Amino acid sequence: MINKLVEKIKKTKAPIVVGLDPMLSYIPQHVQEKAFAEYGETLEGAAEAIWQFNKEIVDKTYDLIPAVKPQIAMYEQFGVPGIAAFKKTVDYCKSKDLVVIGDIKRGDIGSTSAAYAVGHLGKVKVGSKEYVPFDEDFATVNPYLGSDGVKPFIEVCKEEKKGMFILVKTSNPSSGEFQDQEIDGKPLYEMVAEKVASWGEELMGDPYSYIGAVVGATYPKMGEVLRKIMPKSYILVPGYGAQGGQGKDLVHFFNKDGLGAIVNSSRGIIAAYKQGAYAKFGPENFGDASRAAVEAMVADISGALAAAK
Repeated sequence: MINKLVEKIKKTKAPIVVGLDPMLSYIPQHVQEKAFAEYGETLEGAAEAIWQFNKEIVDKTYDLIPAVKPQIAMYEQFGVPGIAAFKKTVDYCKSKDLVVIGDIKRGDIGSTSAAYAVGHLGKVKVGSKEYVPFDEDFATVNPYLGSDGVKPFIEVCKEEKKGMFILVKTSNPSSGEFQDQEIDGKPLYEMVAEKVASWGEELMGDPYSYIGAVVGATYPKMGEVLRKIMPKSYILVPGYGAQGGQGKDLVHFFNKDGLGAIVNSSRGIIAAYKQGAYAKFGPENFGDASRAAVEAMVADISGALAAAK
């Protein structure tokens, strides 16, 4: 799957991923009202609003982008109907030939991680039959439990030719409370990066590994160091736009071939119509605002990479 992701990035010339992280506050009133008219102000109504919101954004942007990244918590908050909307979103994105990164941040003891891996990336056996539960192409993985929590994902990825992005240095302000702590003179995030590079050697594509890393755009100097530690790992870069990251901050996340990183923007794209730069589109044309935001993001990153050559 890493090979497909790289090829789609080359084809679209867009090393970006759209984070489908819908909050009800992001969804225009007319979309909510239509869903509530059919299902009431219920969990089902919220899930329908989310689905219709996602579908419009995907319809307006799928030809510009290689991938999407739905954050499962935004769906879980609406219970079983929300999870159904998550699955519906995954299936629809795949029907548009988008690579789907399931932002699930799972990681636990071996048997539990194995169940997470099977549920999101693999197949589950029921009697004599096999089923594909969620069917994302990649998943984000929390390595805090060490190899016990990661190895089950590696095994499923090997079987299914799928991939994962392991949290290394995240974009949130308090990430340093643990991730920056030094052990024998080396910050923890560098030690995790070394493990990611090692695990990645077990599952290589051409020329990148199926095992990538999450490194926040808000820490560009650390990104430069981590790029060198993990030369064959694709880096998923959150924190662009709304969290402060800009194209000029991201050049060191990429390799000299212009590949090696994919930059995420969530509310900066899906809620673009709320921003002054895209206010002209209005809530009725929120999908067109998202398309314009994608085009601006691609231009920003491409321009920064070109200037750095």
